[in-house]
Amino acid sequence: MELSEFVQKGFQLLADPGSFDSNAFTLLLRAAFQSLLDAQADEAVLDHPDLKHIDPVVLKHCHAAAATYILEAGKQRADKSTLSTYLEDCKFDRERIELFCTEYQNNKNSLEILLGSIGRSLPHIIDVSWRLEYQIKTSQLHKMYRPAYLVTLNIENTDSQSHPEISFSCNMEQLQDLVGKLKDASKSLERATQL
Repeated sequence: MELSEFVQKGFQLLADPGSFDSNAFTLLLRAAFQSLLDAQADEAVLDHPDLKHIDPVVLKHCHAAAATYILEAGKQRADKSTLSTYLEDCKFDRERIELFCTEYQNNKNSLEILLGSIGRSLPHIIDVSWRLEYQIKTSQLHKMYRPAYLVTLNIENTDSQSHPEISFSCNMEQLQDLVGKLKDASKSLERATQL
């Protein structure tokens, strides 16, 4: 698992019993998982009284390193042996490795759901439908005689395999402007592929 030098240094600080005693390590590890998995979590998770003796810069550095490693491990669907190997390389003792692996296993499903919801690509338009709407009167019963187009884009999210719809209404000028911009984009794409 390749992690930046910043993350590695933060992890080595976290492994040091002189910087983080067993209780502080447990609190910081749980805070890292909580900050990733709980949308309501804030910086207060690092304000625990048992973490007050640690320099705030070091505390945040180690928190960021732990969160980064957790996300990377989740992204790669790391197993216990992979986790243990990296943690041993960072000089973690056996007790901390066991604690980390246990906490990771307890939160693994939630982490995979979180990572799966992020997505990797933009949605694709798979179909377009439209209809002409002719507005005759307003809600105040004034005559209008104004045409409008109701356009529905059927899109596909490749990550979730869902097919939601995006609907919007526009007048003739707006629709012509949209069509013109789409034609410009198509021509630009053709030119780019010919290079």
